Amino acid sequence: MIRTEAIALGPILPVDLPSLCMWDDDPEITRLNRPYVPQNLQRQSDFWLNAAGDHARVFFAIRRMGSAEIIGHVQIMEIDPIHRSASLGILIGRKEQRGQGYGRQAMQLAIDYCWRHLNLRRLSLRVHSVNTAAIALYRHLGFEIEGVLRQAEFIDGGWTDITLMALLHPER
Repeated sequence: MIRTEAIALGPILPVDLPSLCMWDDDPEITRLNRPYVPQNLQRQSDFWLNAAGDHARVFFAIRRMGSAEIIGHVQIMEIDPIHRSASLGILIGRKEQRGQGYGRQAMQLAIDYCWRHLNLRRLSLRVHSVNTAAIALYRHLGFEIEGVLRQAEFIDGGWTDITLMALLHPER
């Protein structure tokens, strides 16, 4: 487990599946990441708990210090050990827990993990261009905009742009 004073990143556990399923089945949450698709516990279990043999992804549950309840997750995916790169994703599940600094701290821990434990050089992410809060967070963490995929996804009845961002290790 890795942590700050406020949060800890640790494993996703079977007890976390109902929360993960609820967040993934909420169109308001999923529209920030992808088109809505109905979810179920089996699909969630297959995705979150079967990553052990897949060296191209690492998942972390985000928990507040002193609490066992999951408040979000960080995904490190497409880990490429040859090119030393990966893509990141994050979600703070409940609206009332957003804007509290948990996402910023979780992303910083994930970035540090990628640099120190995975020996990566480049991290990338995709974010819907209308998600200005996320873009501001990523810029604060040092990510730079590399481009925009115009009208790349059809979400909630309309086309949305995807902003591509990346962060390079400052010393590599």
